Amino acid sequence: MNNYITLCRNKIAQFLEKPFFHDYRTILVMWVLMCLIVAITKSYNSDGNYRIFIGVWYHTIEQLSLFDHYPLEYDDMNHYGPFFALVIAPFAWMTRYAGMFFWMLFLSMFLYVSVRKSDFTKYQQLFLFWFCSHELLNALFLQQYNVAITAGVLLTFTMIERKQDFWAAFFIMLGTMIKLYGIVGLAFFFFSKKKVTLILSCLFWGCVMFVAPMAVSSPEYIIQQYYEWYVALVEKNADNINVLAGNMADLSTNISLLGMVRRTTQIVTYSDLWLIIPGIIAFLIPYLRISQYKHVAFRQTLLASVLIFTVLFSTGSENSTYIIAFAGVALWYCCAPWQRSKWDIALMVVVFVISSLSPGDLFPKAIYRGLIQPYALKALPVTIVWFKLCYEMYTRDYKPITVNQ
Repeated sequence: MNNYITLCRNKIAQFLEKPFFHDYRTILVMWVLMCLIVAITKSYNSDGNYRIFIGVWYHTIEQLSLFDHYPLEYDDMNHYGPFFALVIAPFAWMTRYAGMFFWMLFLSMFLYVSVRKSDFTKYQQLFLFWFCSHELLNALFLQQYNVAITAGVLLTFTMIERKQDFWAAFFIMLGTMIKLYGIVGLAFFFFSKKKVTLILSCLFWGCVMFVAPMAVSSPEYIIQQYYEWYVALVEKNADNINVLAGNMADLSTNISLLGMVRRTTQIVTYSDLWLIIPGIIAFLIPYLRISQYKHVAFRQTLLASVLIFTVLFSTGSENSTYIIAFAGVALWYCCAPWQRSKWDIALMVVVFVISSLSPGDLFPKAIYRGLIQPYALKALPVTIVWFKLCYEMYTRDYKPITVNQ
């Protein structure tokens, strides 16, 4: 049996060694085609999220509430900040389906460039590209900004690594002023060589992005919208947690470690802080290993932890949010200086099948709708990866392994 497994693994390795899989142009063409296919599909189907996004622009210039229900325009509500109006504006000016295509192309290329501009090795970049491609497709079908959040966190890390803290602050505040998730970029603060510059730059970009939407509306209107944004997020968080798993009005939200525990236990009376506080402590413990800071693999693994933690401990996590976590899972696997075990490989397969393939048409619907979706089990394999990542960061030496010649 072991000989058969080894033979299969060698055959797969030989197949993947073909130049086709090692050419960046393959990824580039594939991702562009994915955007085109999704845009064509959505022209005959629902494009609700994109309509919400362009609605942010039109409602801003008309000075209407960004967080009210507009049933004649779309079914859901906007939960993005006022600065998003300026980001989506160029796409809102286009015809509807052209704008949607170029919006998805922008998201995909933003992620592509963030990886290519990083200091990851070619192997690490290609592994991330291939491993995340299906999850990118899931996010594109919902036209979600989470792709850009992933890119922003990656670029924040890269800019801090290169001592370009002014631009690291730009990406931190860009993500924060649109969807709050970008604030996790401050997790790399202790790796910065220019901490004062980073803080002052965050204040600078925060002020610029706070004021910028006023140029197309008014100061009073924008200040009111920030208050309404806060109220909308508080209400959305309450909606995500104050329901029983069996009676969820919307099974598409709170697909996280928090949601998985709440749905499987069927208990709604406890506070999520019972999970969030231990999670934060587990996340912070690696910072005590100051002697490991000098190893790039340790810093990259912390980046992976940030990306995964952001999804697992957010009640707003949806299927499309997992592009963030998948980038983290890929980095956890390929950035370690030691060789991954067969159990690690098996775990990656489980992550891909359960957490990425399960919502799609290739996965048995009976299993997905009867087991994985009701109990938010999409989060389970990613949670296991994060626990293993934390244990490794507590115990392993991330010093580069040199091979004696």
